Amino acid sequence: MNLSYAWLYDTVRARFDSDAALEALLPQALGPDELARKGDDRYLSAMAQRVFQAGMQHTVVDAKWPTFETVFAGFAPEAMARLSETDIEHYMHDTRIIRDRAKLRTLPLNARFILDVCQEQGDSFGTFIARWPVSDTIGLWRLLAQRGARLGGRSAAGFLRLAGKDTFLLTSDVVARLIAAGIITREPGSQRDLRAVQDAFNALQAESGRPLCQLSALCALSIHPAF
Repeated sequence: MNLSYAWLYDTVRARFDSDAALEALLPQALGPDELARKGDDRYLSAMAQRVFQAGMQHTVVDAKWPTFETVFAGFAPEAMARLSETDIEHYMHDTRIIRDRAKLRTLPLNARFILDVCQEQGDSFGTFIARWPVSDTIGLWRLLAQRGARLGGRSAAGFLRLAGKDTFLLTSDVVARLIAAGIITREPGSQRDLRAVQDAFNALQAESGRPLCQLSALCALSIHPAF
């Protein structure tokens, strides 16, 4: 069975009182110019936020994030890359933040990752992210998993969503819709399965003109309504 946009939209739209009600629920992605203008500190902050969200209630982490911004002085990559084990130990005694040693240790690692990409590309990390084609979203996930710290699994997509880069998410509801459509047979783990998912989303985007984040949300809503 193919997953057509017309069927997907009609199925979800039938659960809403109006087009406006549905559209108001769909996420928005930043455009390439907006992504490129964002400072590298904002990308490191989003990486760190996603790392701390893993295995925790997102609302708890999100509520504390303004305090994290203060404690880490805005997440400037150059400063964060210099964090030592002594610095990490100091933060482990700071009751204002979530004290998780393994997650705190990702800060200098991901800061160096960002700085390395900037050096390699001769441009900002935001420009690098902005230029990456959404038609190869899984390729960006793979790079983040390989070169970033604790950015594997769903964390790569979660970071991109926080940063504003267009991406689909592989939540349980999205995976259920893809399985029901015969695109995959289980939660995708292999590159072959991920390529099948990417191809399906590319086809939906070509048919609809919508960003991947909205198509992902529509897939989820077709399984589990938001109300």
